[in-house]
Amino acid sequence: MGQRTGELSPHGLPLYWPYGRQRKKMAGRLRQYGIPLALMIMVAGMTGLVSYSVTLYRLFCQVTGAGGTTQRVTEDEATQAVSSRMVTVFFNADVSPKLPWRFRPLQRSVKVRLGQQVPIFYEAENTSDQDIVGHATFNVTPDKAGIYFKKIECFCFTEERLAAHRSVQMPVLFYVDPAMANDPAMQDVDQITLSYTFFRSETGQTPADLARFHDGPPDAALGKKIFAAQCSGCHEMGTDKEGPRLAGIIGRKAGSVPGYPYSKALAAADFIWDEGHLDRWLAGPAAMLPGAAMPMSIDNPVARRDIIAYLKQVMPGKATEATPRPPTAPVDRKGPG
Repeated sequence: MGQRTGELSPHGLPLYWPYGRQRKKMAGRLRQYGIPLALMIMVAGMTGLVSYSVTLYRLFCQVTGAGGTTQRVTEDEATQAVSSRMVTVFFNADVSPKLPWRFRPLQRSVKVRLGQQVPIFYEAENTSDQDIVGHATFNVTPDKAGIYFKKIECFCFTEERLAAHRSVQMPVLFYVDPAMANDPAMQDVDQITLSYTFFRSETGQTPADLARFHDGPPDAALGKKIFAAQCSGCHEMGTDKEGPRLAGIIGRKAGSVPGYPYSKALAAADFIWDEGHLDRWLAGPAAMLPGAAMPMSIDNPVARRDIIAYLKQVMPGKATEATPRPPTAPVDRKGPG
């Protein structure tokens, strides 16, 4: 049996030296290999955590709005409620020094009601001799507004290719959640700034092509939203307001709506409204028809194209819904028709 060691086994039996020596040898091996193994496992865990930390942080920000991260929603998920409370949204654009693009918002700011869906546009231009893929990061300030800022459509959702020496106008469709009005921490917020920064992308992912915004088919659904935001303060489809009714304008003689007090220039005009005439009119009424009284113009050709696509769909017999009048619409008189 050997000499007793003076120690007891886990079962309370005496231990003899062969058993005690084996246990000591095993303990030595654990000290020799166990600590390095534990350190290796710890390093591997920390490496994995670092590798996924950006992704995990992005997910955290998307859920909580931390860091001013805006929220993404689908058209079906978007709220239909509109609050009487208003905020002014400013727009900012920056470009990484490594990306030879020009990038700017096409409007400095808009004033909107909470819940009101608003389309705005940014413009990007590739000034280099090669096609380049970029991606846009984004946030809003103050940071606490991020959880309430909802985007339905945005170029920032995917990596984007822009051809050499090509410029495009890119829509962003957003709203500010009406729930913000019920948050005591948001009572002091009446201004929000949406900022984007474009970076050169080298991830190897398949990018979308920004040319789709120009070369793709007209988007009548987006045109309806642009119309609501920029035109409906003075125009409805089936009723005269500041400007004449617009239902059925395609194919109608200019200045021919009965009872509407046109400017002399439009009353004397001798043409039929078609896509070409409407595009020229929206781009600059006075330039197309000297003496026209409507001061508003839309510089963005994509926005004009989509508005016209929407107007083509609205015939006189179908113009039963009044377009909601947004609070930001300019007062433009003597419009087309």
